[in-house]
Amino acid sequence: MNRAIGFLEVLGYSVALAAMDKACKSADIRVEGIDCNNPAEGDRAHIPVVIQVKLSGTVSDVKVALEMARLEASKYMADQDILTHYIPAATEEIMKLLPLGKVKRKSWHSN
Repeated sequence: MNRAIGFLEVLGYSVALAAMDKACKSADIRVEGIDCNNPAEGDRAHIPVVIQVKLSGTVSDVKVALEMARLEASKYMADQDILTHYIPAATEEIMKLLPLGKVKRKSWHSN
């Protein structure tokens, strides 16, 4: 089954976490990966990092999640600085790329 994938880009890690907390509580989605980049303004930017969150789920769940994430992020930043996009049916090859990025997921095992 092809899953939809969604992308959220915001300024700042704490804004991304708040937005994704709201998204995860609003829809049945999975966070596939997080990445970060420098903002277009470079050193002049008020917040020095752009965070991109990559998520997956059904088309309707991804749409709801992105809508709720945007609403939450807009509490902290201007709407024009919040980017969302979704792909309705991702291929398996694209799904494999989602975890790639600067922020790495670590496994924690208890002994």
